[in-house]
Amino acid sequence: MSLREVSLLTIPFAILAHQVLRRYETYRIYVHACLLLGPPILAAARLTSFRPTPALPPILFNSLVSYLAALVTSVIAYRLSPFHPLAQYPGPLWRRISMFGPAAMATTGNRHRAFASLHQKYGDVVRTGPNELSIADASFVGPLLGASGLPKGPNHVGASMSDTKMSMVGIQDIPHHLQRRRPWNRGLSQQALKGYEPLMAERAQLLVQRLTQQSGPVDLGLWLKYFAYDFMSDVAFGDGSDLLREGDKANIWSIIEDGMVVCTIAHSLPWLGIYLSMIPSAAGPMLAFQENGRRLARERLERGSKTRDLYHYLCNEDLSDNPPPTLDELADDGTLAIVAGSDTVSVALTSVFYCLLTDTEAHRNVQQEIDRLYPVGEPFSETKHHREMHYLQAVINEAMRLFPPIPLGSQRQVPHDAASVVVGSVVIPPGTAIYLPPWVLQRDPRNFTFPDAFWPERWLIASGQLHYGDARLPSSAKRGHERPDFVHHEATFIPFSAGPMNCPGKGLAMMEMRSVVIALMKNFGMKLRDGWNPATFDQEFKDYFTAARPELPVVLEPRLHVETKAYE
Repeated sequence: MSLREVSLLTIPFAILAHQVLRRYETYRIYVHACLLLGPPILAAARLTSFRPTPALPPILFNSLVSYLAALVTSVIAYRLSPFHPLAQYPGPLWRRISMFGPAAMATTGNRHRAFASLHQKYGDVVRTGPNELSIADASFVGPLLGASGLPKGPNHVGASMSDTKMSMVGIQDIPHHLQRRRPWNRGLSQQALKGYEPLMAERAQLLVQRLTQQSGPVDLGLWLKYFAYDFMSDVAFGDGSDLLREGDKANIWSIIEDGMVVCTIAHSLPWLGIYLSMIPSAAGPMLAFQENGRRLARERLERGSKTRDLYHYLCNEDLSDNPPPTLDELADDGTLAIVAGSDTVSVALTSVFYCLLTDTEAHRNVQQEIDRLYPVGEPFSETKHHREMHYLQAVINEAMRLFPPIPLGSQRQVPHDAASVVVGSVVIPPGTAIYLPPWVLQRDPRNFTFPDAFWPERWLIASGQLHYGDARLPSSAKRGHERPDFVHHEATFIPFSAGPMNCPGKGLAMMEMRSVVIALMKNFGMKLRDGWNPATFDQEFKDYFTAARPELPVVLEPRLHVETKAYE
């Protein structure tokens, strides 16, 4: 029986299956199998009932080919048609058709630059996938991320390789997300942070000591990775890592970085993560990445609580009447603690030092602020002066504005069973995934004057500590021209996201970044290695959900008043 003959039965089946897939988002493999294989099998069985049994194989093959071709055609035609809910929004043809293209783009690490180019070409609201929008309009930040904003998007389903077991950051149900977030809020409160300060002091001291022992140029970004991982292991699990002293013998950072590349692909194709979970050899990087965090969590649970670490709160050990979460939840949160607490912070710190080492005056201003507040005899581990360090805070903000550690930010989604979300004249239909990319918003000239320049003074001007007319301008400003109007829309500065589902570790991250900058600049003079082209940093800043940090080759020279002590 020919393809033409079987199509009379398979095409209606294909159109019906498309309607089911379109209306009901599911990650169940058996549902996919039923919808993809069931109809052609039924069609073949029906057609062979009129023929001898030997005719079954060719009829089944033709039914399968006809059905899948009709299904794909139906999907593409609908996604390109004026009847699609996102038809009114501009975007490349290939992105309207499928997420396979965006997934392939993710492998390059240039998603953030691709999104920026799309917005330059198509405007503020761009259709970046069949059911996905990217929005680069400041007025959307509050409605979509604020107190009454949207729940998380489906991208973490792929990264977790499960739609039922995932860390707190990926939970789409808002009440469940906020419930899982409560122990994180307690473990990252200001009171809890005070308890982590001695851990910070010890690790910062060891970082200084280990850098003092190095000769020649060092990759500062590598040492910051070691520091951030060790410190987060201390904070989250009370122990468990000593990369600063021993090096990365177990290739922990390779596991994390390789896992993040695969996770980024699965972010674009969430169902793919579910399928990969069934093929261990294919999901190797992701499984190793997740197992690393789960191993640390299991070891912590086995040895129990020695200090008030983060797991003291995650296990509800501070609330005697509350039972601990399940082992699966605690294990998933172990992976989150490592990625959110070490990967993003080490990226941000590397960017801070890059910015300082390419701006002589900013470097000098931070150095003077540190020397004034931390003179000889004042331990650099003291945090009591942090709030007085306005210029250092401006530098950290500016580095994260230019190089947000999560360049595309937190994906959100209008629930399938909710009403359309309307912001101004824009209508966002149910089921639509949304990005408000920090990389784009924070480099938009409508939001910040001199958007592509490192200019810490903008933060001092915005807070009223410096008059615009008295502020030095960035080197990229045209000399002899009048100063442009000062623009500073701080609502679009969202490196930690925004609203009730923002990053709960912002306070810890800020304490960590301030402490490390103070420790290193109090003890070392530093400059970039001769012959290294600073432009390569921006070119090699990649987006694999979290940003991949480029090499940062630095020459360190101990300052005359170095106050290190042995740390054994």
